[in-house]
Amino acid sequence: MICIKSNKEIEKMRKAGSITAGAILAAGEALRPGMTTHELDRVVEKYITSHGAKPGFKGYGGFPAAACISVNDEVIHGIPGPRKIMEGDIVSVDTGAYIDGYHGDSCKTFACGKISDEVQALLDSTEQSLYVAIEMAKPGVRIGDIGAAIQKYNEDRGFSVVREFVGHGLGRDLHEDPEVPNFGRPGRGVRLQAGMVICIEPMINMGSPAIKVMDDKWTVKTQDGKWSAHFEHAIAITQTGAVILSKP
Repeated sequence: MICIKSNKEIEKMRKAGSITAGAILAAGEALRPGMTTHELDRVVEKYITSHGAKPGFKGYGGFPAAACISVNDEVIHGIPGPRKIMEGDIVSVDTGAYIDGYHGDSCKTFACGKISDEVQALLDSTEQSLYVAIEMAKPGVRIGDIGAAIQKYNEDRGFSVVREFVGHGLGRDLHEDPEVPNFGRPGRGVRLQAGMVICIEPMINMGSPAIKVMDDKWTVKTQDGKWSAHFEHAIAITQTGAVILSKP
């Protein structure tokens, strides 16, 4: 069931989204070669709790940390730990703040130091496809229209779209209806309407779209070992278009 949010609820979600975005920004500022993914997670958790919120991911489905931190060929759901981040790595920080009964959710992939032009093109394509989708999100547009736009943007640039994991609705629960795939056919799927809050989150690979779930039951990697990027915003649909809730 799709939950339509009131203006009051959306304002609460804007607060959750702002804290979420601030935590990701803090992680990006702290990121440096030699630090562990656990240390980066601590930056995220400290920021969220210092702003009166709780880490919405921690304990969700048994996840042990405040942020999913995924490095290089890790697509999503990387568990923070002793792994050291190296110069030239790319690091996706996916997290959410929970406050006043509502969730925030956002992700950004950062470069740690200098990266190759090819990897930078992956980051640029993934992020820009997110904003292409946000720009077109308004009442009457179908979920399939958004997915098709993300898919075309990235495939036109030689990248591939992960199929097994998708965006979603957001509100009192971290994952609500509807699902928001990053692929699809125009004119298909649920129509957007004012009051919907959804997370659009392209997960884009340099090589094959095929993925594998690791033995920890969380970490998702590319099957071919090529690198992957992930960007996400939570948006509210209004009569005039989309409003990004996950902004500092």
